[in-house]
Amino acid sequence: MLNLPSFLLFPSLVNTDTETAVVNVTYGNKDQARQAIEKLNGFQLENYSLKVAYIPDEMAAQQPPQQHPQGRRGFGQRGPPRQGSPSATARQKPQSDVPLRMLVPTQFVGAIIGKEGATIRNITKQTQSKIDIHRKENAGAAEKPITIHSTPEGCSTACKIIMEIMQKEAQDTKFTEEIPLKILAHNNFVGRLIGKEGRNLKKIEQDTDTKITISPLQDLTLYNPERTITVKGSIETCAKAEEEIMKKIRESYENDIAAMNLQAHLIPGLNLNALGLFPPSSSGIPPPAVSVASAAAAASYPPFGQQPESETVHLFIPALAVGAIIGKQGQHIKQLSRFAGASIKIAPAEGPDAKLRMVIITGPPEAQFKAQGRIYGKLKEENFFGPKEEVKLEAHIKVPSYAAGRVIGKGGKTVNELQNLTSAEVVVPRDQTPDENDQVVVKITGHFYACQLAQRKIQEILAQVRRQQQQQKTLQSGQPQPRRK
Repeated sequence: MLNLPSFLLFPSLVNTDTETAVVNVTYGNKDQARQAIEKLNGFQLENYSLKVAYIPDEMAAQQPPQQHPQGRRGFGQRGPPRQGSPSATARQKPQSDVPLRMLVPTQFVGAIIGKEGATIRNITKQTQSKIDIHRKENAGAAEKPITIHSTPEGCSTACKIIMEIMQKEAQDTKFTEEIPLKILAHNNFVGRLIGKEGRNLKKIEQDTDTKITISPLQDLTLYNPERTITVKGSIETCAKAEEEIMKKIRESYENDIAAMNLQAHLIPGLNLNALGLFPPSSSGIPPPAVSVASAAAAASYPPFGQQPESETVHLFIPALAVGAIIGKQGQHIKQLSRFAGASIKIAPAEGPDAKLRMVIITGPPEAQFKAQGRIYGKLKEENFFGPKEEVKLEAHIKVPSYAAGRVIGKGGKTVNELQNLTSAEVVVPRDQTPDENDQVVVKITGHFYACQLAQRKIQEILAQVRRQQQQQKTLQSGQPQPRRK
């Protein structure tokens, strides 16, 4: 197989049912990739306009040849992998890592466990699963969570058996209330489960003959990021609905991992495990795997093992959205600030008719990623952008006036490359008067990932300028430069 240079080709985030799409395409040379980009850029797909760009896939050359073929079990394996050992097949099915989380009435927990644990052991053995019943969580609560780790089929079988046990126990104890199936899902995935205008959820209801409701956003807290999906129907129809619901959630999880691994490659200096964009370990879903590229980037940022420097970003939101960001008695903005580890303040309106308000976010790169990501998401949730409209915001970052030329580049080369790479609009307004700190503004406009990528690239340029200045000062002072270890 020829070891050809390859290019990652990715559409910017669009409002499809899955919201995120990542496509890896390998080309023989840069010219072929450029031709493809020229033809695809602006191409209309189901009323959406594609935006594409390319970056060199540095990982391709590092991968051993046997990792390139797809759809085959690992080389050198004889027969099926041994039970209980990690296998190539398991690695190719990350969805099996996504557990099923259920809520069951507390009074049925004893029946599910059985005498001396016999019933739960039998379910575990029958479905080849690991089942955790969190009896000590929420002391005195009417419901207890159960986490089932298995293949999608194993999770569904275990779920159906548990529903049958609860139904029998209800009959034996003359419990007359309906016992719906309750599934817990991280809020990150629920929007895509519901779909545009509720289409996905309506289709599942129609296909399975069930009634499905989802707990409101207001019930979420930083410590409880899960929504409750309640399914009403017979055991058979609820079981079918569970399969469809979890299929959608697993798809969303895989798409997010793919998107985040791509962003790890594109955005140096982000520690994905620190971002908190994925469910905590208590929900049984592992954090996204960090690629070698992102690990290398994290190792080299910040330089010399220093803590990442705090950054200030001015994000402009619709004036009408200020209340939603602040929340009742300021609760939402306080929670957001704690979650992100950033200072978040909303500047006063510039005038009575101002259509935009400035949100001042101060914190290191991970804090910026978290805070800005949540603000973009909140504006979409609260319908400040239409169902087919992409959330695009303008962000301002201040740079030293002497570094502005480096951001622009000779003849605008650097800023043009920034725009081509990130799909964001990057503008350094001409004839700016530097402020009292001798700083000028760089304006970045785009969807969330594009805006983040542009910010990181600009910060990278500024870090290079600072290092060069420091080296010049050291040389001018005549002091020997510290040797790198």
